[in-house]
Amino acid sequence: MKKKFLSLVMAASMTAMMLAGCGNAAEAPAVEEPAQAEEPAEPAEPEEETPALSDEELAMEVADLIDAIYVQEWTEETDALCAEAKAKWDALTDAQKELVEGEDADPDYFGRDTGDASKDDPLNADGIGENEILVVSFGTSFNESRAEDIGGVERAIAEANPDWSVRRAFTAQIIINHVLARDGEKIDNVQQALQRAVDNGVKNLVIQPTHLMHGAEYDELVETLEEYKDQFETVVVAEPLLGSVGSDATVINDDKKAVAEAVVAESIDVAGYETIEAAAEDGVAFVFMGHGTAHTAKVSYSQMATQMANLGYENVFIGTVEGEPEETACEEVIKAVSEAGYKNVILRPLMVVAGDHANNDMADPEDPESWISMFKDSKKFENVDPQIAGLGRIEAVESIYVDHTAAAIKEATK
Repeated sequence: MKKKFLSLVMAASMTAMMLAGCGNAAEAPAVEEPAQAEEPAEPAEPEEETPALSDEELAMEVADLIDAIYVQEWTEETDALCAEAKAKWDALTDAQKELVEGEDADPDYFGRDTGDASKDDPLNADGIGENEILVVSFGTSFNESRAEDIGGVERAIAEANPDWSVRRAFTAQIIINHVLARDGEKIDNVQQALQRAVDNGVKNLVIQPTHLMHGAEYDELVETLEEYKDQFETVVVAEPLLGSVGSDATVINDDKKAVAEAVVAESIDVAGYETIEAAAEDGVAFVFMGHGTAHTAKVSYSQMATQMANLGYENVFIGTVEGEPEETACEEVIKAVSEAGYKNVILRPLMVVAGDHANNDMADPEDPESWISMFKDSKKFENVDPQIAGLGRIEAVESIYVDHTAAAIKEATK
């Protein structure tokens, strides 16, 4: 019995030793590995701050964008550049805006007040129908003139042709970009307007240019139309304001006579006279300033001078900004008016639109090269006053365009 008890004790002891040697995973204390010493972290590089742009650099950004959109060719980036230019301009302070200066850029690009753009209708809607009259103008960035001069012609044509849809196109992409960037108003160029007509299923297209004559702008319009004319059943281009050109200065027509009578009647009325003779007795001369051109159509200005003389308007003179024809240069006109003995001068544009040329080249008293400055600086006249209004707002002139459109519609639908 004692031997058996001793065996049990020894067995138990050995079992305990085995258990102690193997250990119990659930109950055995975790053995910690000695901690590895961490390498010290590299000190963080301080972030470089982007230096703030100077006033001059911020202004230059805007000037560069203005110069980028002051171009005659439209691209797919043009509209986005217009929006970017306006956004950066709006972010400038008043002092920074005064620093905007580039090849074509200046503070007036965005800053000049030219009237309320919301009063103008760009006439670029779809839903045209089968019959369209596309009124094509050079264009202007002067909001009031655009609404009154170009808009006046467009409205008159629309009222006379209720069965036709009237739409607008400008030939000057520079002006289209300016209006879009400054005022957010989108005006079609000629290609866009023609493509809009095609996409809308227009069958009969009449194009009414508001151009003064058959000059370079008119020729470019006809050239652009060549790419699209086969996509319409009929296409007719109406006459510009002064009608056919003629071979020399003696050739005049009914259109030139009507324009001469209309602009003189309007000008003497604004000046407070009942007749052109009454103004002449007061020593008043009227100088009508056109654009001028190197195109062969420049003879139209000489023809208008002939027309004024034939109507007995001895105190009416024709000039041009470009001085082509030569006798229409400002210096030559000053000489002619002075030699005729007139001491008071009224300047008025012989242009459909009273835009940049009328406001700046003709009537800007701060510009020593403007006509009003040159007339005054000649010391030959007692008074020199401007009338800033385009031909397009004169009812009699609008009627000439309506007649030209009617003749084109008759041809298109015969």
